[in-house]
Amino acid sequence: MKQEKIKIIFVLPNLQAGGAERVVSFVAQKLNPEIFDTTLVIIGYKKNAVYDLDSTNIVFFNKPRVQSGVVDLFKYIKRHKPQIVFSAVGHLNNVTAQFTWLFPKIKFVAREVNVLSVLAQFSKRSSRFNIKSKIAKGRFNRFDKVICQSQDMLDDLLKTYSIKPNKLVIINNPVTSSFKLKTDTKVSDPIQFITVARLVKQKGHARLIEVLGKLDFPFKYTIVGDGPEKNNILKRAKALDFIDSIENIPFTKNVSKYLEKSDLYLQGSFVEGFPNAIIESCMVGTPILAFNAPGGINEIIKPGINGYVVENEKQYIDHLKKIKSSYNFTPSKVSETVSSRYSESIIIKKYENLFISILKK
Repeated sequence: MKQEKIKIIFVLPNLQAGGAERVVSFVAQKLNPEIFDTTLVIIGYKKNAVYDLDSTNIVFFNKPRVQSGVVDLFKYIKRHKPQIVFSAVGHLNNVTAQFTWLFPKIKFVAREVNVLSVLAQFSKRSSRFNIKSKIAKGRFNRFDKVICQSQDMLDDLLKTYSIKPNKLVIINNPVTSSFKLKTDTKVSDPIQFITVARLVKQKGHARLIEVLGKLDFPFKYTIVGDGPEKNNILKRAKALDFIDSIENIPFTKNVSKYLEKSDLYLQGSFVEGFPNAIIESCMVGTPILAFNAPGGINEIIKPGINGYVVENEKQYIDHLKKIKSSYNFTPSKVSETVSSRYSESIIIKKYENLFISILKK
């Protein structure tokens, strides 16, 4: 007798450009269709979707915000009766945590996207919505499992919340695309830097601009991303007299092309979850120079092989100068550091094993 498939609903606020959106939609597509019956539910608008998900059963509620879609989500879950509901992003997890009271027979899994205690330092939300709020503090123990992207995230959740350790599991982000490994090991003239990230304060573009303003050699700096800090970033670069060395690309579906032609990825973040962009940079063979920050950066970067992690601005500048004068990275070795740990087959298998295991409890 053929075994019945495991029915899972993946829920996201939207399908706009973002790491959580890309990873969760990728997992929803890649689960073994012989074992899992998956549906991707999007609270937001279909017109705003930037990811091609033709191979996935997908439903759009076409609502402006998560709050507007709560009733629709409740009705959808009640009607379709999945065995597992998987949600991602904090404000949506707040909603699904409350649904656990209403659907006691369904397993609920949440995926967090950041080191919350550090991220809160950059949040403008009112205190009733921050991580100290009663709703937020209590939500995690309502889930059957909470997926952490990095050890830093797991440690932070244990420290910040009264959460049971057995509810937490680490599953790193997978490599979500096929990447062409570059073969050129020579540094460009001028040297090419790149950062791929939303232009918000926690991503640290501002301190990267200060560092670059102190260099005594020519360079080109590509910034892929858009956001509220864009004008401040470009204004400061202009004040430091290197605005002509910057190219800003608000959005592209071909990030790998820009990573391939770059010599070094500059990571300025103060906090991350598990940065997809630096994994992708490594996949094409472009190494990373990063400030030390929580969120998986130290797990990804192998010093001297695929990049370096530094503690302050002076060390960052010193490493930039050394890399410029003596570039010793091998693209194949840079790529192997991540492909051997975060490949699609490895990470998807971890998700499949997790979903199967929670149904046995």
